Amino acid sequence: MLTSLRHAIRKRPPLPFYSNHRVTTSSSYSSPNTLSNTTKFFNSHSELTMLPPSGTIVFNTVGRPQYGFDIFSVELNNHHHAASADRRLTDGISINYNAQFVDENDSVVFVSERTGSPRLYLTRSESKPQPLPYVPSSLFHDRPIIKHGKLYFISTHQPPEPEPVFKSWTAVYSTAVDGVEGVVTRITPKGVVDYSPAVSLTGKFIAVASHGSGQWRGDFRELETEIVVFSESEPENRVVVSERGGWPTWSQDKTIFFHRIAEDGWWSIFRVDLSDSELSQSLDPPVRVTPAGIHCFTPAAMHDGKCIAVATRRPGRRFRHIEIFDLELQKFYPITETINPSFNHYNPFVSGNSRYLGYHRFRGESTHGESTYPHLDPVQSPVQNLHLLRLNGSFPIFSPCGDFIAFNHDLDFNRGVKIIRSNGSKRWTLLKGRMCFYNSWSPTEKHVIYTSIGPIFESVSKTVEIARIEFEPDHLTNDLKEIPSKVKILTKEGTGNNAFPSCSPDGRSIVFRSGRSGHKNLYIVDAVDGEFNGGLRRLTEGAWIDTMPCWSPKGDLIAFSSNMHNPGNPEVFGIYVVKPDGSGLRRIEVAKGAEADRERLNHVFFSSDGEWLVFTANLGGVTAEPVSLPNQFQPYGDLYVVRVDGSGLRRLTCNAYENGTPTWHDGVLELCSENEEERDSDLLTGTFQEPLWIN
Repeated sequence: MLTSLRHAIRKRPPLPFYSNHRVTTSSSYSSPNTLSNTTKFFNSHSELTMLPPSGTIVFNTVGRPQYGFDIFSVELNNHHHAASADRRLTDGISINYNAQFVDENDSVVFVSERTGSPRLYLTRSESKPQPLPYVPSSLFHDRPIIKHGKLYFISTHQPPEPEPVFKSWTAVYSTAVDGVEGVVTRITPKGVVDYSPAVSLTGKFIAVASHGSGQWRGDFRELETEIVVFSESEPENRVVVSERGGWPTWSQDKTIFFHRIAEDGWWSIFRVDLSDSELSQSLDPPVRVTPAGIHCFTPAAMHDGKCIAVATRRPGRRFRHIEIFDLELQKFYPITETINPSFNHYNPFVSGNSRYLGYHRFRGESTHGESTYPHLDPVQSPVQNLHLLRLNGSFPIFSPCGDFIAFNHDLDFNRGVKIIRSNGSKRWTLLKGRMCFYNSWSPTEKHVIYTSIGPIFESVSKTVEIARIEFEPDHLTNDLKEIPSKVKILTKEGTGNNAFPSCSPDGRSIVFRSGRSGHKNLYIVDAVDGEFNGGLRRLTEGAWIDTMPCWSPKGDLIAFSSNMHNPGNPEVFGIYVVKPDGSGLRRIEVAKGAEADRERLNHVFFSSDGEWLVFTANLGGVTAEPVSLPNQFQPYGDLYVVRVDGSGLRRLTCNAYENGTPTWHDGVLELCSENEEERDSDLLTGTFQEPLWIN
């Protein structure tokens, strides 16, 4: 079961271990203070007091609750064979990943999300992980490296300049490992985006996958990054050693290996050799080193220069595995497939003497540590008094009193509608065995929940129905697991795809999206009898897509996503509002001007005062290389809030996952402790998918 440490953390916002780090930049680059920088770029009128109202936002992160990652290592012999079993180096709390060896044995620096956001830790043999310096205001830390007493890492605490949208916040920083009073230095030049840092053996050079100073162009399968090399003392003197590539790794100070998609379509490892002298623009072109017919990515160079460790996907295999590739013999040596054939293994790293090979994987159900994941899990919020909770499910909605949450547990296997107490404890099944999505709890009837029944994200003609589910609230007791219910269909047979219901604050009407006209537009229907007694009227009309409506708590507006500004492109969506009588239609341009044409904004939901909206957006680009992660359909999806007049834009989440389906409650939830939690939590299974675009 979950440890007492995890429950203690879940009951309050995470506190920083180091709160007195100040941020500087290398060389001539300057940067304003972190918090004021965020406020400057994400408050349209630069008003420090323009903050969203307090409360709790509950949301979904695709796949993340069940990862259960830990760091493991194997000892290699001279013939590139591994021990018969791997050894776990981390403690089984939360998820732990993207490690590097610190010494020749089993000390590693790694990323862990145990405090509600990715932070950096150091663990030694049989010891408790120790927190390392980080930027307290940063929502994302990644790819740590310790070299000669300095910690190098990724952070996202500084919004990009001069454009605040469609550009990643990712940059490389460094600090002293033991510097509680130290300075965090930005190495990446201001305005530049760098991913996946690697430090050469002597610490003289740093290599990154860089997006440069341009805006994010929507790439996420293979990032449009260059391999760039520079010295820490002169980060502005940057040399492009390959115009395409990601995830660099050093062999000594002269050779860099990296991955990219070759011309024949296979992810492959390439190498580039630097000159013996200082960095020079006159370099030989990169050379491909792994053959076609097998996907290879996230390389780690073994320091004799003769071999590299890579993650592979072989044709006909379901899992990603770690192998060693002998550069001279052109031969692969399998490592993890012989140890754990049915687990995915990610992002290899090698000790300084090439004796140990590390990676992260699902920890398994039988090992010591967390074996379940909670219904609700805290996530660090950048806004004081606005709390974030990650749900084990999707499409959450609060009951009228806020004491329960209805949601869809699993859109693939565990289908239906479920309810949990909003303290994260007891869970009940309300409707099972039917594909349901997008729920709305009647504001006036605590025994009524609306949902969509049928396949999600289908064509206009596919049958999807709006359902009214009635049940007895008194059945929400500890002695029951399934709640009897009555389902009433509100839409007529043959009307096609009817989905995404939202109930009016007076409980009398439902707004939903329907494809009955041949286009997906919005309609309003009677909340009790549906459209069977003439209680249907059309709200929007046009040859475009209107979807995911949300009725404001005041009843004066309905917010929704639409591509009516660009009907020919089903990939772009803006936020619109309209009055329930169909008047006052207007778009809330979040990105502003020409950049608004790139908006992909969905899952909009009102704050309790009706003055703010929370939604999912692509505005922050991609935070990490998606090929290094389990599948995320939209790894650029993060939560934002904005006022209904388009001002006050603020980013709420910043990670490498897809976040969405938020709901907003005006209260603060006190989560249950371990001894209060019901024993129906889900087991960690590690059954997440590989990126679907790797085939």
